[in-house]
Amino acid sequence: MLHQAPSIYQSPKCFVTYGTMGHVDPKQIPSKGKPWTAISDLDFIHKVDLIIPQDIYETVAQKMTEREAPAYYRVVMTLGQVLETKFLTQYIKLGNIMMLSEGKTTIGNLFTLREGNLDLYLDRETYERAGLEGKPYGKKGDRGSKPRWKVSYNLREESMLHGRKGFDRLVYTCKNVLNQPVTWLACNASSSAMSVDLLQDLNATEMTSSPTLSKDTGIYQIPLRIPSTILAQGDREALEYSATEMYEWLSLVRLESPRVVAGDDIDPYLSRYAPPEADSTAAQVQVCKLSWQGFLSSSWLRSLFVDIVTSCPSQSWFALSGTTFSRNILGGCNELSFLRPPESAGEFLMWETKSQD
Repeated sequence: MLHQAPSIYQSPKCFVTYGTMGHVDPKQIPSKGKPWTAISDLDFIHKVDLIIPQDIYETVAQKMTEREAPAYYRVVMTLGQVLETKFLTQYIKLGNIMMLSEGKTTIGNLFTLREGNLDLYLDRETYERAGLEGKPYGKKGDRGSKPRWKVSYNLREESMLHGRKGFDRLVYTCKNVLNQPVTWLACNASSSAMSVDLLQDLNATEMTSSPTLSKDTGIYQIPLRIPSTILAQGDREALEYSATEMYEWLSLVRLESPRVVAGDDIDPYLSRYAPPEADSTAAQVQVCKLSWQGFLSSSWLRSLFVDIVTSCPSQSWFALSGTTFSRNILGGCNELSFLRPPESAGEFLMWETKSQD
């Protein structure tokens, strides 16, 4: 019998959480416990989707008009320019800029900057030429994998200044090894305004993530809450099964799939999917979807989440999802989906999908 070596590539894992959330005060946003910690864990967000019943759209839309469309920038610069005194002081030590370079964590070189933490994902040749101290990166395996390394610096530490030995070593490497200009995406991850003068000096292109709207989608409403019998019995397996059905349905709504649209009559030979407990006798409802796409921070997603929680009527449901950029060759990304069931008294369901590099 042939022995098949295990693949070094791991499938994404999905973790489901059922919980309750107390009253949310926009002036004192919580930072501990779920869903708040899960939102903060999302790093470089590429897309956000909000699904709501169409009958509350006007209420939510009014709140959205009070928000400015998030801005981000596309700029070509070297890693060494990020470490120059003015940029380092204004945007990293005093500000909270978030940056993502072109590249993948699993091939070539990739640089990321978030919360003052600079991470360099390097191939073996570059790592050896750089002469920096790092750690092996990636899943261990014996086929198809090339050694990769991760080098990390907290640029907000007091030692991260020109004239200090460790910092000057990094600057030297940026001048002599990591000296190729690369394309970056950058955005302000702080709640306070950010001056863009230095970015403008680098000929950065400003972009905005204005929401797009899809509406008038008629669907048969499925049950959007975990049955009380499952919760009373503490049946984890039944909870996961019920939550998986809801997650699948919400994902198809996000994709605007015809499979969840009322009146769909596709041949079962082509698709056997059927919404759980939905049939022609169920009430047909209209839903709409608001989507933002660009380069978004978790702090922006958190403020959006607070606005939705406080503006949506308690008897209505909503689903909010955030998806990060893919940073490996397989296209894997991390994702967070949050569902507040109708008339839930603070109950929520949350799915965290985590990709493995």
